[in-house]
Amino acid sequence: MPSEKSVYQPNPALAKNAYISSFAQYKEMYQKSIDNPEEFWGDIAKQFYWETPIDINRFFRYNFDVTKGPIFNKWLDGATTNISYNLLDRNIRNGHGDKVAFYWEGNHPDDYSRLTYRKLLEEVCRFANVLKNRGVQKGDRVAMYMPMVLEAIIAILACTRIGAVHSLVFAGFSADSFAERIIDCEARVLVTADGAWRGEKLLKLKSICDHAMQICSQKGHNVETCIVVSHLGRVTSPQGSQYRSNMTPMTEGRDIFWQDIVPEASTSCYPEWMEAEDPLFMLYTSGSTGKPKGVLHTTAGYLLYAATTFKYVFDYKPNDVYWCTADIGWITGHTYVVYGPLANAATSVLYEGIPFYPENDRFWRIVDKYKVNQFYTAPTAIRALMKHDDDLVKRHDLSSLKVLGSVGGADQSRGMAVAFPFFGVQPVILDEAGKEIKGEGEGYLVFSRPWPSLMRSLYNNHDRYETTYFSKFPGYYCTGDGARRDADGYLWVTGRVDDMLNVSGHLMSTAEVESVLTEHHSVAEAAVVSKPHPIKGECLYCFITTTDHGVFNDTLLKELKQLVRERIGPFAQPDVIQNAPALPKTRSGKIMRRILRKIAVNDRNVGDVSTLADSAVVEQLFSTRPAHA
Repeated sequence: MPSEKSVYQPNPALAKNAYISSFAQYKEMYQKSIDNPEEFWGDIAKQFYWETPIDINRFFRYNFDVTKGPIFNKWLDGATTNISYNLLDRNIRNGHGDKVAFYWEGNHPDDYSRLTYRKLLEEVCRFANVLKNRGVQKGDRVAMYMPMVLEAIIAILACTRIGAVHSLVFAGFSADSFAERIIDCEARVLVTADGAWRGEKLLKLKSICDHAMQICSQKGHNVETCIVVSHLGRVTSPQGSQYRSNMTPMTEGRDIFWQDIVPEASTSCYPEWMEAEDPLFMLYTSGSTGKPKGVLHTTAGYLLYAATTFKYVFDYKPNDVYWCTADIGWITGHTYVVYGPLANAATSVLYEGIPFYPENDRFWRIVDKYKVNQFYTAPTAIRALMKHDDDLVKRHDLSSLKVLGSVGGADQSRGMAVAFPFFGVQPVILDEAGKEIKGEGEGYLVFSRPWPSLMRSLYNNHDRYETTYFSKFPGYYCTGDGARRDADGYLWVTGRVDDMLNVSGHLMSTAEVESVLTEHHSVAEAAVVSKPHPIKGECLYCFITTTDHGVFNDTLLKELKQLVRERIGPFAQPDVIQNAPALPKTRSGKIMRRILRKIAVNDRNVGDVSTLADSAVVEQLFSTRPAHA
């Protein structure tokens, strides 16, 4: 195994022709991005089209100190542009109209297609006109629950064409979770598909959306239009049977198939010119209070940063083929499946399926088929694939690969360090008292200034935005992560310092899971912590205290796991549920999750327990820890 001191140098031939060919060049560019952000980002902005020119005097302003007034950060304020125009029209004008924007690879190897930049623009304009005909205007929110199909890309860009704000939710969340997000963003138009295959598993997406819309209606919010992509009938079923469109339940007056309205729409749609700080999209993340947060991103700054990170991190060149395996429902998918590649006129692979269908070599088969040059995937996928024989990799020609990405990367990397910051990002490590730790040390990871794509707020809840990210250390954006800096200046993220979990790339709060567990009539109290997992990265370890009439048995365990699956999603199902007659609490009643994390991994070095109301609880929980945990 490589040690923490191992340093991996890039391939000399690739480094020579890279956009950033040396560490010295990186440091020079980075310093310019910090010392003179107006010039650094202003030069990059020149490649894009601005309907109203950039005012250098309003290029960059911010306040990170809650004691000095409202938190804000603004980039290119006063300039106007349109994202879809820059991603499509501009590229076509630059001679890329016939270039493939996306190769679509279906769940089944027999299913595939492609879309050029010119055809993508036509389809985006068609759907933009459909949205306008359905009453969608600038600033309106459009909810999406989509599989990895080309229509998802088209729907996203159609929203940007007319200035609507898209809120795409990962199509793995439950109806309850989706409904909560629809209501919060006040969306009255929903875009989904009848369903999709993931491996041999059928996902009935429209049925989930029907349930979500029913929940919304019960809570006083009505979705007026649901546009459904008829997908299952056009793809190969793992079972060989055909799925007919008439099997999809449709509500008259509300639901309509994409294929019935989009083809007849006009292929011309004039772009809505947007202010630089106008909202672009919302992406929901779990909140520490259990209520999801609608993270709001804006137009110009996000465009600049998505384009720049994609170009330099992946060293994308004009004739390369790039593939990011992330689902578009996450920020990685938004930025590195949709916006970043298209801003660079890239050719990308969009894959609908999983790494293991129909065989465990599917990823490598796709790399070989499309001659992929940049491959970007998740540690979860890599860990799962490592279980299989190396022959699965060696049987395919992977010589086209130049850049491998896994959540992050650098021209020069060490072990699993996050290495050094990207342009414009100024990380700082603080101790508990808010004092900066310079040089080697460990503490809270915070940032002293914004970069162009930093979220601007939480939708309809700026107070929560300020409290969550800026109240702990005035003057700094606090991520909730811990970090350490080694003697050579490399940064290592040590994990969440609050109560969040990252399970197979799905970030969720402990409070969100706890609130679901306590809905069960037999559960009086619940506490959830993360436990390291060899495949998922982290898994859920739950402690529950039953009610007086509750019985902790296999039936209860099955019901609780099913409840979490239904209310949040299958990815949130707990791996371990432990009976906890009592929980370790301080005298003020606060649950000591630090101790629960130790119990989860069977580490008896729990540290100071003097603040506990009853320290005997700790030994009791260790002694009743499940044998399989």
